[in-house]
Amino acid sequence: MLRRVGLSLRHFLLERKSCAGYSSYSGEAKMSRPVQARRLEGIDKNIWVEFVKLAATYSTVNLGQGFPDFPPPDFLKEAFVGALSGENHMLHQYTRAFGHPPLVKILAQFFGKLLGRDLDPMTDVMVTVGAYQALFCCFQAFVDEGDEVIIIEPFFDCYEPMVKMAGGTPVFVPLRPKAPKDGKLMSSADWQLDPAELASKFSKRTKAIILNSPNNPLGKVFNRGELELIADLCVKHDILCISDEVYEWLVYDGKEHIRIASLQGMWDRTVIIGSAGKTFSATGWKVGWTVGPNRLLQHLRTVHQNSVYHCATVAQEAVAQGFQRELERYGKPDSYFVQLPKELQQKRDWLVQSLDAVGMKPIVPEGTYFLVADISEFKSDVPDVPNSDEPYDSRFAKWMVKNKGLAAIPLSAFYCGPHKNNYNHFIRFCFAKEEATLKAANDILQKWKREKTSP
Repeated sequence: MLRRVGLSLRHFLLERKSCAGYSSYSGEAKMSRPVQARRLEGIDKNIWVEFVKLAATYSTVNLGQGFPDFPPPDFLKEAFVGALSGENHMLHQYTRAFGHPPLVKILAQFFGKLLGRDLDPMTDVMVTVGAYQALFCCFQAFVDEGDEVIIIEPFFDCYEPMVKMAGGTPVFVPLRPKAPKDGKLMSSADWQLDPAELASKFSKRTKAIILNSPNNPLGKVFNRGELELIADLCVKHDILCISDEVYEWLVYDGKEHIRIASLQGMWDRTVIIGSAGKTFSATGWKVGWTVGPNRLLQHLRTVHQNSVYHCATVAQEAVAQGFQRELERYGKPDSYFVQLPKELQQKRDWLVQSLDAVGMKPIVPEGTYFLVADISEFKSDVPDVPNSDEPYDSRFAKWMVKNKGLAAIPLSAFYCGPHKNNYNHFIRFCFAKEEATLKAANDILQKWKREKTSP
């Protein structure tokens, strides 16, 4: 009797699985319900995934991605090796979640000096996994469903998807180029905000504005007047400023990097974001930080402790030692923060000359790793395709890496969808490269020029 009941139950369960469309083997069962969260809709494509793959496949010279192909300074490498192989075995273990104590202390001391205020290292500084995570923490901590975030175009491409993932609505305002006089090369300073247009973007729904100065991809360094315009609007509308300053030390031609948090009324509403990757030419270490008042950073700490929680201890120790060295040498000729921009300015000037000589009109950057060039005179090489959904500069950059072996990034990648075709005749080059790399790029450009002019 029990045997019959057991068989009947087994038969019933198999029948039920069969009717539901399942195999009797659980390993073959497949889900049919949607799994993607709605917040990921429309943000799955990434310019870097596509162009990094193209560069790896075709390029002889990669001036696309923004990383140096030269090493960090010796003192930083030595600090890392010392931390890694030294007797302090606790550097291989977890450190304080919101930042290794030696690092937050020196950051508080260093940036306190720059901002002219006393900073509490335990509450006014937080270490993150690169500036990228710092941005993510800001948007997750501050942006609610329906909040608007003003983004200045061109913008670092992660701003838009991060705002959307947090439930916010990006509101875009472009820097508009003004042609220089007397036939001079255009400068990134010639790209300016329209004050009335910027003011029109602020509303009762505006929660924050994100400022990137020096700006990637353009290399623009916002001057005091431009920053005061933004600051006045932030104070007037009582909104936050997320200030991405990862290229703060890479400023050229005697320009000054002004921290918007130092302006009247801005400290209490600003989160400053920095990066050891850009500061010390060590982008793979992924050490970043935020600086700001505790009333803001306490919310970033909530996001951080419930996501990444902790950053690599050894890397933080080495960066702390690097900043200690730089504090002692601040403003002196042997400071890395003095030497690096001088070296990069020379590289910038060299690439400007190379591009100008072949007819790609460069926009001379005031800062960063990057230089944008106008490719309008090269349209005969890559004819336009009417009614194409892909911006012209994107097709040009793909053609260039495949046919010339030179990798760059289309400027349209740094604009929102509706604005991409407004600025589709520019491409971005990275000049933070060894001299041999830049020479190889010049050789490609010169050969290309000869091919264009030969009968």
